[in-house]
Amino acid sequence: MGLWSKEQLRQFIKENKLVTAQDAQNALKDLFAETLQEMLEAELDTHLGYEKHDVQNKQTTNSRNGKSKKTIISEYGEHEIEVPRDRQGEFEPVVVKKHQSTVTGIEDQIVAMYAKGVSTRDIQDHLEQLYGVEVSPTMISNVTNKLVPLIKEWQSRPLQSVYAVVFLDAIHFKVKQDGHIVNKAAYMVIGIDLDGNKDVLGMWIGENESSKFWLGVLNDLKNRGVQDILITCVDNLTGFSQAIAASYPKTEIQKCIIHQIRNSTRYVSYKDLKKVTAALKPIYKAATEEAALLELDQFEEAWGSKYPLIIRSWRSNWDELATFFKYPPELRKLIYTTNMIESYHRQLRKVTKGKSIFPTDEALLKMLYLATMDVVRKWTGRVQNWGQILLQLSVFFPDRIGQFLR
Repeated sequence: MGLWSKEQLRQFIKENKLVTAQDAQNALKDLFAETLQEMLEAELDTHLGYEKHDVQNKQTTNSRNGKSKKTIISEYGEHEIEVPRDRQGEFEPVVVKKHQSTVTGIEDQIVAMYAKGVSTRDIQDHLEQLYGVEVSPTMISNVTNKLVPLIKEWQSRPLQSVYAVVFLDAIHFKVKQDGHIVNKAAYMVIGIDLDGNKDVLGMWIGENESSKFWLGVLNDLKNRGVQDILITCVDNLTGFSQAIAASYPKTEIQKCIIHQIRNSTRYVSYKDLKKVTAALKPIYKAATEEAALLELDQFEEAWGSKYPLIIRSWRSNWDELATFFKYPPELRKLIYTTNMIESYHRQLRKVTKGKSIFPTDEALLKMLYLATMDVVRKWTGRVQNWGQILLQLSVFFPDRIGQFLR
């Protein structure tokens, strides 16, 4: 049974001359505001200890306490209510808390839509169509700004002391800055711990990708407790290796083979592209480093005179391209490309594709954080074949991880 009988509902409909659904929405809005107002009054009365007969004392005290106006948003729309105040400072309201601007799940809906990359205009349209609520861009910004302390806390959380593999890569966006549109890099780090679980260790917004900024990122990881990284997987950014060596000198570096192939094919004419790509494949598919070097020699014989820059690039980067050859297949498959972090980037792009330009670094960071939380929630299992991989790592790095496996 509802709060009202059928007779009371019919009387309510008759008194308010309700004909359409919109009429009902407006009437419920007024009823909600009046009910909320009475609840606020009753809350202060209870706090001050009024009895029903104590009218004179109530009037005198309320004249001293006063009221303040406040705008509240609910499913029924926007309401302006008067909030009673206890000037003695002892009253902590419960019905509508201090600084509370909504009494509904609308804030959660705003955050959920923002996390999916829904534009501010579309969020406004959705709330107006569904609830008849007019929400300003400022209101949406204020709601999402509540994420900033959470992001700072997440970004500074302590990390584990040792990570087996860490992937480092950046994804690029356009952001407004000082009246201009500039390219910004979102620096991303994914770590796999000794239990085989992966996690996003952090994200940082900076200018176009540079080894100097990456050095700051690595130092931040160290300050948050990461003492050792066994293997890092990176692209071919100039200076990356020096930045890693400065923070983690014992860490092995594996440069992404796929990035190396992309860089190689930049020099190749379209008519040779398929042939060159096929000729490179035996190099990184070889069973051993020795066999791979023989394949590289054969590639040079076939294509070296026409594309000497390809040969120069492979040979100059060889030490860090060939790291994976020393490991068994299960570990090779995990580290020879940066596919893990690129897959994560694809998930971020799905969310951000509707935003060609971000108004601020903070707006970009909020959206990336929400999208990241959504991705990480789905990372529930260990890396495939982790038991076998960990056994191999314990053989290759006995002094560095042995104490953590006892």
